[in-house]
Amino acid sequence: MMRAVRVLTTALLAGAAAVAATGTGVADTPSASPGRGSTKDGAAQAAPTEAGTGFRTATPFRPGQKATAAASTGDHLYWVVPLDSQQRATVKATVTLPAAASRHGSSTWQLDVYDGLRRRQACTYGTQTVSAPKDAAAVDLSCTLRTVRPGAEPWANDPLPGSYYVRLTVVGLQKEDLGLPVKAAVEADVKETGGAYRTDGALGAPLVSGAVAPGRPGSLREPEDGWSGGRWSDRWVWTAAGGALGALAGVFGYSLTRGSGRPRPRS
Repeated sequence: MMRAVRVLTTALLAGAAAVAATGTGVADTPSASPGRGSTKDGAAQAAPTEAGTGFRTATPFRPGQKATAAASTGDHLYWVVPLDSQQRATVKATVTLPAAASRHGSSTWQLDVYDGLRRRQACTYGTQTVSAPKDAAAVDLSCTLRTVRPGAEPWANDPLPGSYYVRLTVVGLQKEDLGLPVKAAVEADVKETGGAYRTDGALGAPLVSGAVAPGRPGSLREPEDGWSGGRWSDRWVWTAAGGALGALAGVFGYSLTRGSGRPRPRS
């Protein structure tokens, strides 16, 4: 009995270690190289070099790409990126400002992220609003979103799988500086959180799976690996392993109790 318990325990612990290693590998998988993306068939796709002016004309890009655009100070710039369940994204933006000699004062820039229902999503950390002094050459902004959930209560504002809109604009500026040329760049770094953030239930379909304006290249129908929704989670493995270990502990305890209850030989 004891030998069987030891063998089963060793096998379960080895399996749990393998699952942990697999989960770590998924979480640490690097994103695609900046400036390039790939479609589901593996073909390379160049990052966009323009931005939309509203939700309906938002330019699509994928995690790992660096989307760029030339614009005028005062423009509202929009991009859209697909995010799936169990993903935590950090959206970053850099604005290259005009020469200091041509500016009349400081400027304040803001980065906002909206989900497919156009609900503004809160940032867990990062700098969404940055004020750049008159002599600044560039300004950097960032927003780390909450982990995307596969489903939520109707009243909740939880991030759900689907399209996420990125808006970059100036919110504070000298009137004389309106229209000055700027260059903008945005990117989204995505981390797979794994089963630790898994919840029951899933959406039947993502929130706005595509938002590509007519005449614009690219597609945002789904992430590279497809929408996962109710995909398998390593949480099930840990649950099963925990149940098996609990059963083994019961068997081990029973064997100890049975052994201690045997009559001792008489001297």
